[in-house]
Amino acid sequence: MSRVCELTGKRAMVGNNVSHAMNKTKRKFNVNLVKKRFYIPEEDKWITLRVSTSALKNINKKGISAVIKEAREKGFLNK
Repeated sequence: MSRVCELTGKRAMVGNNVSHAMNKTKRKFNVNLVKKRFYIPEEDKWITLRVSTSALKNINKKGISAVIKEAREKGFLNK
């Protein structure tokens, strides 16, 4: 399973490790993902999603229903 947020589509980025001598080697910046269960009162059911912690902040701010609606419009969540 790839490390991609199911609500925002965030995924790993590629960059460089830079030493003191300015030597550069490739590295990966992974997304901070957590597996979380959410209750959706409109559908009266629980869903489990792998979301980034920044998506969790959006859910706390806007509510799960609004965030899921936005994700479906952008094509990230198609359930």
